[in-house]
Formats: sequence, structure tokens, C-alpha cells
Amino acid sequence: MAAIEAEDGLLVEALDAHYAWMLGDAPTPAPDLRLAPGGVDTAETLGVLRAMNRRLQSSGSHGSWLVVVDQEVVGLCGYKRPADADGTVEIGYGIAECRRNCGHATRAVSAMLTFAGRDPAVATVVAATSVGNVASQTVLERNGFIKTGKSYDPDDGELIWWRHDLRQF
Repeated sequence: MAAIEAEDGLLVEALDAHYAWMLGDAPTPAPDLRLAPGGVDTAETLGVLRAMNRRLQSSGSHGSWLVVVDQEVVGLCGYKRPADADGTVEIGYGIAECRRNCGHATRAVSAMLTFAGRDPAVATVVAATSVGNVASQTVLERNGFIKTGKSYDPDDGELIWWRHDLRQF
């Protein structure tokens, strides 16, 4: 399994077998790996992320990871789709409720930025946060993202958009 070192943990490339395991459909693909108590997210969200991961994999993109600390999957992070023609990629991330407020998201986003910075196809990383999700906004601020605007999503409500330029002159 491919992995990216992150401070106090790893980002392990998420495979379809990992999603099958997290959804309870298969045994763990790595015997020493365990889930955070209560899992990392709902079955519905894991299903959406699994489909997103399949699209990334089929396009040849390697942008979907498990956030692993001490052999425990504490969250998920990754690209929402491959980089576009302008070199922009949107990221998302989430940490198991019982493991939040420990810095895992901040370190995971930092590791994703390092990975993206090594990819010649990626020049800019963007993310969206709910207006009320101050913790996620702090994660992005700590990683050098700047606010670029707002939008409205019928499912998620008002969003703040963030940008991190990897190729600055």
C-alpha cells in the first residue's frame, strides 16, 4: 500500500477493499488496521466516498487516503476529482467524531498539500467549508489557504471557498 508520511501518522492510499471493510462487507485488507470507535463516517457518506474513489482510480489519479494514527483509521481525505485543465483540484476531509480536535485534519491537509505539490498536474488546491464549520475553517487557515468567496449549495447551505496556490512566483 502506498503511504504518505504525516506528522504523528500516515495517509494510506484508500483502496476499494478499504471501503468494503469500513462498510462491513469484507474483512480488513490489513490485519493490523482497525477503525476508530464508531467508525469514520456514516454508511451513506462512505458509499459516496467509495464511488468518488472509484472515479479517481479509473482516471489514474491517486488522491484518496485513509488518515491512520497508530494503526487506527481516524479519518478520510482526498481529491474530489482529478485536477482540471487549469491544474486545480478540490479536496475534502473528515475525521471520526471521537478523534476530532486532535490535529488530525490539519496534519492530513498538510500532507495532501505536500503530495499535490509534487504532482506537476496540480497548481492549485481548493476546498469549501460550511459557514458554521469553524473547526474546518481553522484547518485550512493553518495550512495557508485564503478565502476566495462564498456560494450556496442546496444540500450544504452557505459555503466559504478557500484556495492554496502551490506554484507561486
